[in-house]
Amino acid sequence: MKKVLSILFLFTMFISVGLKAFADEANEALNFFNRYVEAANSYSPAITKMYSPDAKIIRQVIKPDGTLVDLNTDTSTYITQMKLGQTTAKLRKYKNTYRKVTVSKAGSGYKISSERQPSGETYWLKTYMIVNKQPDGNWLITEEMMQTKVQALLKYAK
Repeated sequence: MKKVLSILFLFTMFISVGLKAFADEANEALNFFNRYVEAANSYSPAITKMYSPDAKIIRQVIKPDGTLVDLNTDTSTYITQMKLGQTTAKLRKYKNTYRKVTVSKAGSGYKISSERQPSGETYWLKTYMIVNKQPDGNWLITEEMMQTKVQALLKYAK
């Protein structure tokens, strides 16, 4: 009986340690997301360092008829476009508000899903990012999907 109780105790300890590690990393991922939102909404150049050089960037355009078109781009092109757009966004005081933020384990990283509301709009759009902790302890976005209603982006569809 003592042996069984000892095994159960050890098993419970291992499970507790594993859950705490998951909770700690999930919290770190959420903190990273909050820093991302702050950097984006303050037009900080730090946002460009939050992406993996080989991140998968998806803009999902919602057409007027409700159909979706995925536009994929590479990190370098996306960051160039982001830098160009920051000036106009800052002049317009453009910001995004996020709600329904959830964090879940996704492979070796974490998927942070939410709804995004562009400033001046009444609708909410789906978004997610997958973030991975690097060996140096920094977090990077390795995949990002944001829905948009900006139809002009469709000219980049292939």
